[in-house]
Amino acid sequence: MHPPPVLGRAVTSRALLVGQAPGDKEPVVGRPFAWTAGRTLFSWFNAALGWTEDETRERIYFAAVCRCFPGKRPEGGDRVPAPEEIANCASWLEAEFALLRPQLVIPVGKLAIAQFLPPAPLVEVIGRPFRIRYHGYACDCIPLPHPSGASPWHRIEPGKTLLGQALARIAAHPATKKF
Repeated sequence: MHPPPVLGRAVTSRALLVGQAPGDKEPVVGRPFAWTAGRTLFSWFNAALGWTEDETRERIYFAAVCRCFPGKRPEGGDRVPAPEEIANCASWLEAEFALLRPQLVIPVGKLAIAQFLPPAPLVEVIGRPFRIRYHGYACDCIPLPHPSGASPWHRIEPGKTLLGQALARIAAHPATKKF
């Protein structure tokens, strides 16, 4: 893992978005989802809730499974954090949950989803709400696919429709209505 850690804004929110780990650009810019995937993610929130990027960052607390850039894979692309790296960072997410006690968690991408739900294909989890318990805290969970440009999943069917369903559920959730 390559420091510095990347953190979202310190906002009090009942909605917690959990990403995988920062890419190589996020440590330079100093905020999560600051590059291509971020543009896509914020366009989703704009379409579903009418929020700009800045409004989204002010209304949703951004966390991650791992806070530092994990590095590149030898064949290219960002490396997925190893299980021991995930375990080393887990206390941060647990502490954020304990402080915020979110009503809604929005895991983005397979690695983040796997922290809250049993392994399953994206078609079985995207677009569906779940009631979960995370370290003693109960909340709703509405997973999103990763907005990476490398994956076409959210741009083709059934991903496109399931993404729309997930965003509609997020927009209707009480945790996003308190503004």
